Amino acid sequence: MRIRAIFNRDGGTFKTADMTQVADLATDVFSARGHEFECLVVSGSEILPALAAAVRDTDALIAGGGDGTISAAAGVAWKAGLPLGVVPAGTMNLFARSLRIPLDLGAALETLAASPIRAVDIASVNGRPFVHQFSAGLHARMVRMREAKSYASRLGKIRASVRAALGVMLKPPRFEVVFDLDHDGRNERRIVSAISISNNPFGERPLFFADELTGGKLGVYLADALEPWGVAKLAFDIARGRMKENAAVTAATAETIRLHFPRHPRGAHCVVDGELVRMPDRLEVRIHPGELQVLAPPALPDT
Repeated sequence: MRIRAIFNRDGGTFKTADMTQVADLATDVFSARGHEFECLVVSGSEILPALAAAVRDTDALIAGGGDGTISAAAGVAWKAGLPLGVVPAGTMNLFARSLRIPLDLGAALETLAASPIRAVDIASVNGRPFVHQFSAGLHARMVRMREAKSYASRLGKIRASVRAALGVMLKPPRFEVVFDLDHDGRNERRIVSAISISNNPFGERPLFFADELTGGKLGVYLADALEPWGVAKLAFDIARGRMKENAAVTAATAETIRLHFPRHPRGAHCVVDGELVRMPDRLEVRIHPGELQVLAPPALPDT
């Protein structure tokens, strides 16, 4: 199989790696499996053009870097109809975890080189693809506060995240949302502090990622308007892997959800696969069952 790999030297743990060695290792692993392999290492600003160029004259695309790089690559692969292989090098690597790709670099490369092509779900918000989650409220404010701080390493990012989380806890957001699940015509109006919509429902663990990506359903989570103590309780339950048991959280599944923010504040932001973006006052989130091809280990027997 002809495979092209794009590695983001500015993404996640690749920032401190010898990328010549990484590229050489990847070439050796895939070539040993009989693949025709080409690897390109680029900067973060070059990722999108490199991905767009890489889909020509190839049978599969490999992307390596942080979660933002992987999300961008998934969108490119989805639109091009190409299989995507994920080399996790980010802070959380949530999509890779759902695909059961090892987080160790060498093991990840060996797994990808030997994996079959699988079909998994991908989601979109107003047409923009995402592989993990869309969120608004608490998470978006925390990311915005974190990005306002400077950090140069994974540990620095974690420290900035902790400080931002404490800031959000002291002054949690609250906003009005009107939503409609699966176009059932029953618009529900709520005052909430957080909304999270995931590509398949989250598993029962502190890290938010789906156990499997073939269920054909969005996971929909809304947290009621919270006071600081309520945010602290929610954070505690999340740390225990018990978010869905929190009394303030409503969980549901859907194939489509429409959201309207009647009092949409100027400059409101949301987060799409970890990236902070401006949020319009109306959104439609959809699941696209089986539309993303990936290189990944076979699904578990009971899924």
